[in-house]
Amino acid sequence: MRIKKITEVIGSKVYTDSGDYFGEIEEANLQENKVDGWRIKVGGSVTSLIGGARGVIIPHQFVRAISDIFIINKSALPSPDSEIEEIPEDLV
Repeated sequence: MRIKKITEVIGSKVYTDSGDYFGEIEEANLQENKVDGWRIKVGGSVTSLIGGARGVIIPHQFVRAISDIFIINKSALPSPDSEIEEIPEDLV
């Protein structure tokens, strides 16, 4: 297993475990020197699924794999009828 630095994964493409393109990693959220979540700039057809939000934060527990790309659980995606907490415009 090769350990990656956070700076190496910024900009990595993110896909769901069903193969759908989700977006790109923008930054890591750290808590007590551990990765707590990932801020992802949403792209592709997923934008309409999450109500037009430009970015979301996915908890690290939903990341299935990190290599040249990220793979996240599709269950991490909010359902169309759930409320989305959008990232403020100045942070995107």
